[in-house]
Formats: sequence, structure tokens, C-alpha cells
Amino acid sequence: MANTFKNAFAASVNHSAYVDLYTCPSATTTVILGLALCNKTANAVDATVQIQDTSASSADFQVLDTVSIPPRTTLEVLAGQKYILETTDVLRVKSGTASALDAILGIMEIT
Repeated sequence: MANTFKNAFAASVNHSAYVDLYTCPSATTTVILGLALCNKTANAVDATVQIQDTSASSADFQVLDTVSIPPRTTLEVLAGQKYILETTDVLRVKSGTASALDAILGIMEIT
């Protein structure tokens, strides 16, 4: 089994629909190491993070639900926890304001 550290990025996250930040590849288990959401604006912005569990009939689970991020601040999310994504599971993000958030996800893929 190989362990590969990777990042996934999304600039100017959409506000009208979820952005699929990361989809776990086939024959892979992924450990989420951390997620940073950066508010690039001068106003507070809401952020929502969701995991789609494709093995549970594509059930969506909220990790953050409309959490306010102060102006020009980075919110560290999921750090220190052990969130596991299985094959085809998806981590999604959505901003409350257009183009206000950048997202950076740190992961370890186990193949």
C-alpha cells in the first residue's frame, strides 16, 4: 500500500452551487488532513462544507453549515480529526458570496 500526500485547490468558490473540491479515486482510501477556507473580502462570508457518501445512496452530510468567516481571515476546518473518504466519495464547498472564498484541502491517499 502506497501513501501519497496531495493538495486540492479551489479559487473563488461558487456561491450558487457546491464546488466538488475532491473526489476520492477508485481503489483508493483518502484521509483528510485539513481544510483551509480563506475569506478574501472585506466582509464576513458564510461557508458550507459537505461530504457526499456515495456508498450510502449518495447521502450528503454537512460538515459545516453556513458558518461565518470574518473578513480577510482563514478558517482551519477538519484539522486534527480523522475524516475518511472511500472510493468516489466527494468533499464539496460553497460560499455565501460569489468569488469570496479560496479552499485548500490537504489529504493522504492510500492505494
